[in-house]
Amino acid sequence: MAKILDGKEVAAALKDELVAEVDRLRKQGITPGLCLVMAGSRPDSQSYINSAVKRCSSIGIDCRVKKLPEDVTQGDFLKIIDDLNTDPKINGIMVMRPLPQYISENTIKYKISPEKDVDCLNPINVSKVISGDDDGFAPCTPAAVIEILDYYGIKVEGKRTVVIGRSMVVGRPLAMMLLARNATVTICHTRTRNLAEETKKGEILIAAAGKAKMVTKDMVSNGAVVIDVGINFDESGKMCGDVDFDSVCPIASSITPVPGGVGAVTSTVLAKHVIEALKLQKGIY
Repeated sequence: MAKILDGKEVAAALKDELVAEVDRLRKQGITPGLCLVMAGSRPDSQSYINSAVKRCSSIGIDCRVKKLPEDVTQGDFLKIIDDLNTDPKINGIMVMRPLPQYISENTIKYKISPEKDVDCLNPINVSKVISGDDDGFAPCTPAAVIEILDYYGIKVEGKRTVVIGRSMVVGRPLAMMLLARNATVTICHTRTRNLAEETKKGEILIAAAGKAKMVTKDMVSNGAVVIDVGINFDESGKMCGDVDFDSVCPIASSITPVPGGVGAVTSTVLAKHVIEALKLQKGIY
């Protein structure tokens, strides 16, 4: 039976470090600030915002939420981003996606300041992830995967690592982050031929395709480390991941659950990025 990689435990340990760091900054008269921007009323986005505000506030970060109507104009949206870019009390900006159809994400991503772009929307930060430049900010979810691997001492160097998913939010940046650690990375997706043959080659298998329980036991090698990034709901309305946990758990060496795995760490990573952004902006080392 696989060892459970408990995201809540990882988040708690990381939170302790961040609380101490924020206390140190507050003694210098500095308080990190975050603003989350959401257009419309998507329940999933609102749920993430609630979780992020709760977590960041508990660490000592000042949180602000800009909730905009569904029909906000692109001009007004851009004006808000401009204001946040120049607001000295805001060190991190996170724009909730997806945006309403008539607002161009391609325009917004160039507008947000890369120094405050704590979830890797601006192409400058994307390029830094690709080039292995640590001065940028990776997307919070791939960074949460790395936090879990580090916490449990799972080394990736030289290991055959398979990532299912090629999105710019998780799959591609995570593959680059693993390559930077000298993993041997294969990126698969829903159109990969003979998908199970490819995934079974992985000593580490990371599922980030966004399809409920798509990874079954016939796709996993004995003793593999399985990281499930997916957040889905099954036919009974129960939250589940991209991995069929019950069938895979007996053959994996370790596995993240859903809920309580990668998702549990993501908002704490966001807080970490806000603190790092403040330090970069203030020249604090």
